[in-house]
Amino acid sequence: MRKTLFSKHFIMVSAIILLSLVVLGAVLLTFASQYFKQDRYKLLGHNAELAATLTYSSLKNNEYQAVNARIVLPSYAVLANSIDADIYLADTNGKILLFAGGSSSEREEKEIPQEVLNAAFDKGEYEELGKMNGIYKDGHYTVGTPIYTEDGKRAAVVFVSASAGALSVFLSEILRMFIVSSLAVLILAFAGVYFTTADLVRPLRKMVAATQSFSKGDFTMRVPVESYDEIGQLAISFNNMASSLATTEVARRSFTANVSHELRTPMTTIAGFVDGILDGTIPPERRDDYLRIVSDEIKRLSRLVRSMLNIARIEAGELEMKPDLFDVNDTVIKTVFTFEQPLEAKQIEVRGLDRGKVMVEADPDLIHQVVYNLIENAFKFVNEGGYIEVNYTESDAGTAVGIKNSGDGIAKDEIPHIFDRFYKTDKSRSRDKGGAGLGLHIVRSIINLHGGDIIVRSVEGEYSEFVFTIPNPQSKARAKKEKEKEKDKDKEKEKEPPVS
Repeated sequence: MRKTLFSKHFIMVSAIILLSLVVLGAVLLTFASQYFKQDRYKLLGHNAELAATLTYSSLKNNEYQAVNARIVLPSYAVLANSIDADIYLADTNGKILLFAGGSSSEREEKEIPQEVLNAAFDKGEYEELGKMNGIYKDGHYTVGTPIYTEDGKRAAVVFVSASAGALSVFLSEILRMFIVSSLAVLILAFAGVYFTTADLVRPLRKMVAATQSFSKGDFTMRVPVESYDEIGQLAISFNNMASSLATTEVARRSFTANVSHELRTPMTTIAGFVDGILDGTIPPERRDDYLRIVSDEIKRLSRLVRSMLNIARIEAGELEMKPDLFDVNDTVIKTVFTFEQPLEAKQIEVRGLDRGKVMVEADPDLIHQVVYNLIENAFKFVNEGGYIEVNYTESDAGTAVGIKNSGDGIAKDEIPHIFDRFYKTDKSRSRDKGGAGLGLHIVRSIINLHGGDIIVRSVEGEYSEFVFTIPNPQSKARAKKEKEKEKDKDKEKEKEPPVS
């Protein structure tokens, strides 16, 4: 069975909680056991010292030869019953002289081993967890306190023994309370982990649903941003990606539709005229005219395909620039001469060609394509008897080249879209029937490839002007360094902890 992220996270966290409780329980029982033993030995030792003090007084009064049982034994009994322990007195040979039972433990009449007595006299005390050489049938805590004569001789040893079964009872009670409290904690912890995990996984599930929707071509779904943590940032990035995909999909469909339209129109024209020539519909004396139209349409298809290939190469980064120092004004003059006859036919005045040399460092062929497209565009939309003006502005940043034409101008609402692929203004549709709307897009792509920029100025009913900038090599280097610095700053900001 496939495990989901929810089940993996829930099982992992639950296992950690269970393992933590087990470790906590083991540590608690270990420390409780140690505390109980130390406390038990301390209690038994205290009572053993009290019993030894009473016994010493009786031995001293009897010159260390005997103990007055009528005086000492009742005291033993009181102390023994108060702590549920047995108190007994052994002489230096191990024989038990007095015994007061305060516990219900079964015992046998046996002597205390000599090694136990020696240990008590040598160390000044004795502690044991055992059966005291078989006196008891089960384990007991035993503490022994030696008694000496006034001249330091061994007189006797007082032993206090308590059943070790109390430890098991104590630990079982501790364990029972720990289990009950752990169950309550586990229920609360599992509930908290369940809802926390569900809340953590919910945005991811929405992202999965959105990606499934994207795979079907629907890019409208968005993931709600409920926080600004890592999941929230992921949701924001996901929504941005969805918007980018939607924009790309719209552009792709528009591109496909525009390409289909631009290819279908000339191909339909070519097919119709060729079929007319073949089936005799077009008379022989008109065939040359229609063949010229077919030739123009084929050239139009060639230009369209070439433009699309150029765009693809630029966007794929496959177009290699070959920068060189050249006179951009000379490029403009040569380009204008290619339009000499149509310019004279429309009586167009060309201004600004007498500027002299304007040296720039760029790819001459690509800049020639930019200039050609802009002058061709200016010629298409200049009014008859109007003007085309070229001007240059040189600065430390670079050289700006402006190509201006009189005419109807461009509407304000159309300027933001003028560089889009296949975009044609309403006015251009009647004048630019041979264009595909790719020239200005190629112009902007080439200028951006050089690190420059292009802007449009227009006043409706007066003029239109396209100004592109070719940056100097020094300014390119500075711009590159500034971009690198900005990237470094962005990386440092990402490393900084968020301000709470």
